[in-house]
Amino acid sequence: MKHLLPLLALISSLRAEPIQDVVIYGGTSAAITAAVQAKKMGASVIIISPDTHLGGLSSGGLGWTDSGRKETIGGLSRDFYHRIWQHYQNNDAWKWQKREAYGNKGQGTAAIDGENRTMWIFEPHAAETIFEDLVRENQITVLRDAWLDRESGVTLKDNAIVSIRTLDGKTHHGKTFIDATYEGDLMAAAKVPYIVGRESNAKYGETLNGNQPIKTVSHQFNKPVSPYKIPGDPASGLLPRIEDTGEGTVGEGDHRVQAYCFRTCLTTHPENRVPFIKPDGYDPQQYELLARYLQAGHNEVFRKFDPIPNLKTDTNNHGAFSSDNIGMNHDYPDATYQRRREIIAEHRLYQQGLYWFLANDPRVPEPIRKEMNRWGLAKDEFTDNQNWPHQLYIRVARRMVSDFVITQHHLTRKKPSPHPVGIGSYNMDSHNVRRYVDPKGHARNEGDIQINPGGPYPIDYGAIIPPRNSVTNLLVPVCVSSSHIAYGSIRMEPVFMILGQSAATAAIHSIRGNTSVQEIDRDKLQQKLLADGQILTNNPTKQPR
Repeated sequence: MKHLLPLLALISSLRAEPIQDVVIYGGTSAAITAAVQAKKMGASVIIISPDTHLGGLSSGGLGWTDSGRKETIGGLSRDFYHRIWQHYQNNDAWKWQKREAYGNKGQGTAAIDGENRTMWIFEPHAAETIFEDLVRENQITVLRDAWLDRESGVTLKDNAIVSIRTLDGKTHHGKTFIDATYEGDLMAAAKVPYIVGRESNAKYGETLNGNQPIKTVSHQFNKPVSPYKIPGDPASGLLPRIEDTGEGTVGEGDHRVQAYCFRTCLTTHPENRVPFIKPDGYDPQQYELLARYLQAGHNEVFRKFDPIPNLKTDTNNHGAFSSDNIGMNHDYPDATYQRRREIIAEHRLYQQGLYWFLANDPRVPEPIRKEMNRWGLAKDEFTDNQNWPHQLYIRVARRMVSDFVITQHHLTRKKPSPHPVGIGSYNMDSHNVRRYVDPKGHARNEGDIQINPGGPYPIDYGAIIPPRNSVTNLLVPVCVSSSHIAYGSIRMEPVFMILGQSAATAAIHSIRGNTSVQEIDRDKLQQKLLADGQILTNNPTKQPR
């Protein structure tokens, strides 16, 4: 897109209604911060959300925030966590638990940071309330349950998106577009290059990408467990959810993506507890491997029942056989909407069945069954979805492949990121991608990597824009251009909010500069981001000017 004026003339000729400056597809936390930033800069904006509930994982159960180094979180992202702090300053927010009884445990930082007036641990409904407040306060138009026509719903002219159409037949025109979905559906429909799965180590000269049977030591079977229907008898066939693929070649690329799960909100409070149900389609054989592991002595079932306010949890995967539905999501990123719904339903069945199994199956040791029956779903969360999270944790789907690809080398600062628009700091964190039979005939998981990058690192602007020969008015703050292992660190909700704000700022600069997103003045972009509170270096006292 050499200039925007011809494009705008074309759009005007097609549609008499006002043209939005920024059209955002997605209802995630990144979508909300992008929309708020666009409004603050005086631009018109609309959110086209396939979701009914706003906020993605931040309001979908992930309340035990993967904050990393909190001092690197600025701008609208920090404002969100400030608003969380404000919410819990209200005595009425503490219905099931006294504030002083909650404690202050967080993930690598205090849950409540009174000095900086931020709070990093919260209930799902509190987060959703804040996202709705942001939409209302900024008078942002949101169209919900609006799904992109992925087959023919993107109209391009001279490498610029003119409009997008949703499955209900409505067309939305804009000057710039932001794909803020976890899946990257707009990016893919606009024919921007992307990848699904793990690159080989050789692709970018990394050491933590691709197949990792040797380095996978966490969330691993630490006791020998037979994977066969008849223990020790390969001729009897494999138990469910185990691949007959062997170890494979170390560092080899593949199509696999790290496991998904629901971040469920559980409680032990009798008045707010909904007992676990036996779901339709429950098959106890799906958990036979877990039964054997428990009988072998595994006893860390409750390790990731992380406490959030009001005697609730953000419950995450922990151990070799837990809430991660390993290997059952590899086709999700490119799947049709119908197939995705099937995958989501299977994940729900698996996880609801897991809870029922742990609470009721006689093969589960009695102390674990007794403890599990103290827990249940929180009655006052996800009230329109049988208290089950409305968002599956899509840890990764598609990733854009642009002219700049963030790799392990950028995270460890061995390669430069000359135009940062945000900072990341979390571990390079991939959950397991498959379960297989090792050479000794035992069950083994593969793919879990948890390596600290050695400190905060910059996220370059080039990672949120398409290649120069691709779409010229699209920004992608979630499915960013990065390798598998680098994305394992970037994929955190505070970072998505940071990049959402930066993407919207860049979109407005593109419009006002009458140029493509690839050609904007990146120094001026950084100056505006700094003025709006973004952190662009791991040493805020030495910010670029």
